[in-house]
Amino acid sequence: MATQAGTRSLIDFVIPVNGYYPRIARNIALIVLFSLITAGAARISVHLPFTPVPITGQTLAVLLAGATLGSRRGAAAMVLYIVGGSQLNMFSGGSDSIFHWQAGSGGYIFGITSGSSALVWDLASGGYIIGFIPAAFVVGYLCERGWDTKSWIIVAMLAGNVVLYIPGLIQLSFFVPDAKVMEYGLYPFIVGDLIKLYIAAISVPVGWGLLNLRRNRDEETWI
Repeated sequence: MATQAGTRSLIDFVIPVNGYYPRIARNIALIVLFSLITAGAARISVHLPFTPVPITGQTLAVLLAGATLGSRRGAAAMVLYIVGGSQLNMFSGGSDSIFHWQAGSGGYIFGITSGSSALVWDLASGGYIIGFIPAAFVVGYLCERGWDTKSWIIVAMLAGNVVLYIPGLIQLSFFVPDAKVMEYGLYPFIVGDLIKLYIAAISVPVGWGLLNLRRNRDEETWI
């Protein structure tokens, strides 16, 4: 889990540590933290009346995990999320609703739920969850190489989002008619994903900017 010179991520500068075992402890804590953040984002969802795939905040959490933790730790956080969700209520949905609002009879349902657990291959949306792993890795890989401080970050985020959809649409095709896969699994989510992608794309450079500002202030203090 140690990072290599030249491929360090934002979190390595925000939380710097020295020594092998402190670095391992920090990385484990961050992996657990981002898996829990993803689980929290899954609780907030919009259920559409015509598709088994809900709109959630998970994509934003996945993109930020890759961008801030880097490829391996970001992917590891998603692996932990999937493993945890097989036993604990970490996925979207659930039998209990903490809050919900429905737009008309049989319309959109916005809710904050208690969460659910399942094996991902049993879920119509499970392919998207599987896609979290390569999505976080791709975003992290590109950000480790400097794409997170340039305008290229939007391309990195878009690449991760595209990668996420590949297994998502493939698995969805086993649950809905082939002619409905794109209608149920892609088109309704484009606008929301672009918004989440944009939020993630501006958050990381802002993080770098604040970090550099803090560094400059620290240097001025020592002068």
